[in-house]
Parts: sequence; structure tokens; C-alpha cells
Amino acid sequence: METKFILKVLWLDQNVAIAVDQIVGKGTSPLTEYFFWPRHDAWQQLKDKLDAKHWIEESDRIDVLNQATEVINYWQDLKNQNKLVPMAEAQGKFKEVVFSGSN
Repeated sequence: METKFILKVLWLDQNVAIAVDQIVGKGTSPLTEYFFWPRHDAWQQLKDKLDAKHWIEESDRIDVLNQATEVINYWQDLKNQNKLVPMAEAQGKFKEVVFSGSN
């Protein structure tokens, strides 16, 4: 199945932010703004935003939300262990996700 959407992650020491881009031709177009965890319930905000876009197939929404869950849980687990994981290590774990950040 061809990927239609890309999860983008802003990997920070105190927060993780998630957003979604739509693949358009050979490029991408922003579909959502960034939602910050744990500052807000980023997963719920992302779900609400995707649910409002009725043209997105349910299977695509589920795939993106599952990816977001995995990234948030990974970041939260590391935070709970007081570990700072370099963004490159997170990128290696989630190869289909686009990361940017400060470490």
C-alpha cells in the first residue's frame, strides 16, 4: 500500500510534538499543525483533526494514529527513565517518521 501521509515529529527534551503531512506528487503538504505532548493531549488533538477531514480513509487515520501512539509512548518511556535519547536513535527506530529537533 502506498503511503499517503507522513507523521512528523519534533523531538525535544521536555516535549514531543506530532504533525501530519500529506504526500502530494513528489512532495508533501502540511495537513495539521504540531500538537505537543505532554503539554496537551497531542494524540487526541491529532485524532480530532484527522477525524474532521472526512476525505481521509479510516485505515489511513488508524495507521497515522498508531504511529503517533508508538512515538509518544517511546518518548514517554524514556522520559520516565530520565533518559535523553538522541533524535538520531529515535529516527532509527521509526524509519517511516520524519524527525526534527534539538538533540
